[in-house]
Amino acid sequence: MDKWPIGVFTSVDAGLGVKLEVAHELAVPTIQLHAPAKETRTQANAEQFLATLSELGITLTAVFGGFEGESYADIPTVSKTVGLVPPETRAERTQEMKEIADFAKLLKCDVVALHLGFVPHDTSDPLYQEVLQITREICDHCKANGQALHLETGQETADSLLQFISDVERDNLFINFDPANMILYGTGEPIEALRKVGKYVRSVHCKDGKWADKPGEAWGQEVRLGEGDVGFETYLRTLQEIGYEGPLTIEREIPQEPERQKEEIGHAINLLSELKAKIG
Repeated sequence: MDKWPIGVFTSVDAGLGVKLEVAHELAVPTIQLHAPAKETRTQANAEQFLATLSELGITLTAVFGGFEGESYADIPTVSKTVGLVPPETRAERTQEMKEIADFAKLLKCDVVALHLGFVPHDTSDPLYQEVLQITREICDHCKANGQALHLETGQETADSLLQFISDVERDNLFINFDPANMILYGTGEPIEALRKVGKYVRSVHCKDGKWADKPGEAWGQEVRLGEGDVGFETYLRTLQEIGYEGPLTIEREIPQEPERQKEEIGHAINLLSELKAKIG
């Protein structure tokens, strides 16, 4: 595959991604997939999906886990509901994440990814140890499937994320870097963060955002690619610096406005194509 093939975040029946037909219409060569609902995760559906991808000439590069009951309404709600950190849903979601990894294997995909949730900053917090343990368990399950696990950035600072990955002590744990999330959550300047965590970055999102008035307390605002505070030319140049040549996966989370979502993804494809040509 060429350097920096453009990708788009998609979904089959649930989640924030666009439909596969949209990816095809926009002539995008790669996709990440939001894991479908449990009843859709069957061998027959996997075979059918693979056949469709082959027909459309699209490569699947990662399957993202997501769970019932997650809400990104505001930062406190994310903290309470997202990922594997919340104790009351952890056992069930851990099991589901393993099933998602097994479904990804049926799709011949060797990358599974997720938002882990808000990992405690205090490494002596018992919750920190619990989250380490559960991450090891999922890494080991993925390893047996020949897969890597990618943690999406956003809820931690670059330093906390490095500490966490080091503490998990697994060689198949990497990062899906989303620059806008650093801004939306107020966890750090994305370019600086990317340089710090660069050696672990194996997949990326291309998404843009503007800082909140009170970063870390209020949400930042997600905007059209190139109109936020990421600085996409600098972002791509920094990806080049760290030696990242994988897909540039566009994520635009406005599923309730499909036409606008499609238009903005089209705009993002054009912008990234121009920047790729410029940077070389």
